[in-house]
Amino acid sequence: MKQNVFRLTVDPQNHGERLDRFLAGAMNGFSRGQIRRIIDIGGVHLDGRRQRRCGQVLNAGSAIEVFLDDGGEPFVLDESLVLFRDGYLIAINKPAGVATQPTPARYKGTLYEALLNYLSNPNRPLDKPGLGMVQRLDRDTSGLLVFSIHPKAHGPLTRQFAEGQVTKRYLAMVRGGLAEPVGEFRSTIARKHSSNLMTSVARGGKLAITRYRVLASWGDADLVAVEIPTGRSHQIRLHFSEAGHPLLGDARYGGPSSWRDAPVPRQMLHAWQMQLRHPVTQRVLTLTAPLPEDLERLLRRYPCNGGPLPIELGM
Repeated sequence: MKQNVFRLTVDPQNHGERLDRFLAGAMNGFSRGQIRRIIDIGGVHLDGRRQRRCGQVLNAGSAIEVFLDDGGEPFVLDESLVLFRDGYLIAINKPAGVATQPTPARYKGTLYEALLNYLSNPNRPLDKPGLGMVQRLDRDTSGLLVFSIHPKAHGPLTRQFAEGQVTKRYLAMVRGGLAEPVGEFRSTIARKHSSNLMTSVARGGKLAITRYRVLASWGDADLVAVEIPTGRSHQIRLHFSEAGHPLLGDARYGGPSSWRDAPVPRQMLHAWQMQLRHPVTQRVLTLTAPLPEDLERLLRRYPCNGGPLPIELGM
């Protein structure tokens, strides 16, 4: 994918102008509506930081970068991937290989862009549209993601996640031989700037707790249900790797690229279940994302002791 980058500087005569109005005037061939869409999906940076407020007031001398994807297909959100939706929040079963949020290098094809397009459909009217991100999944992790779609929902949802009030369960296939069928990993973790990977550290990190239960074992691989009271980046991948049981397909953390004679091109990690309180009605919601095709195919190809898919045991 190629990308065009437009770099602009705010002149003194444009001091105090709105971001969308300034860009519509400065970029020939783009309407104000098109500019607002580019801002919405994360394609505009102001002074080095992504800016999603169309009405942001500009200061003279500020630097603006506008990232435009050149080619590539957008990700279209199929109705079958919507697990729950009301006027306040939406739950999506994210496929592996789809980035959750825009980055400076990519915004076309992200789930965030697909949701904006999905929610702008006149057949799905919103009372007060306002897409808000409250959690993330790695690009190659599949499964359950929740977004707020109303301003009243965003703050309460964000607090639930920040305060550890949301129960999050995952399914993972890891290198086999876990010593205990039920266990917990606990460490403080931080990012290594040299490799951009997470690692456990003695000082300066954030506490990460990963609890697991083995659901099925093949000897050379284990299927585990995982619960994380904390929500640190890569914590599941890191903790199992450091324990000597990296996720199948997780090359970045030492996982094998195949299992028996089956290729495993991405980490076998699926955000499976979530329990949270509805941010407006206060009703407890229990959401489940069906197994992704690649994980289900592995489990069917190599049934554990000839039995059914071992995914209903829970924690």
